[in-house]
Amino acid sequence: MADSDGEELSDLPPSAKLVFKVLEYNGPMTQKGIVEESMLSARTVRYALERLEDIDVVSEDVYFADARQNLYELSEPVEATADGGTDPACCDD
Repeated sequence: MADSDGEELSDLPPSAKLVFKVLEYNGPMTQKGIVEESMLSARTVRYALERLEDIDVVSEDVYFADARQNLYELSEPVEATADGGTDPACCDD
């Protein structure tokens, strides 16, 4: 799930974590939808998506309803942690 420099979701800026949570709760969305839901600027969302794609947490696909946009979704299922939260790089206990 992490790229060659070992970066993980927990190492990313808060904006990237928010975009991750928006996608986790809402499922696949366009960048415009993420901007509206997260109330972050379009530039911040673009940067967050780029960082999430770099660590292979988010994948990008064509949005068939409007081919000018892309559809973003989580790349792999997220496992639950012991405290009831979610952690994409779950437990190696």
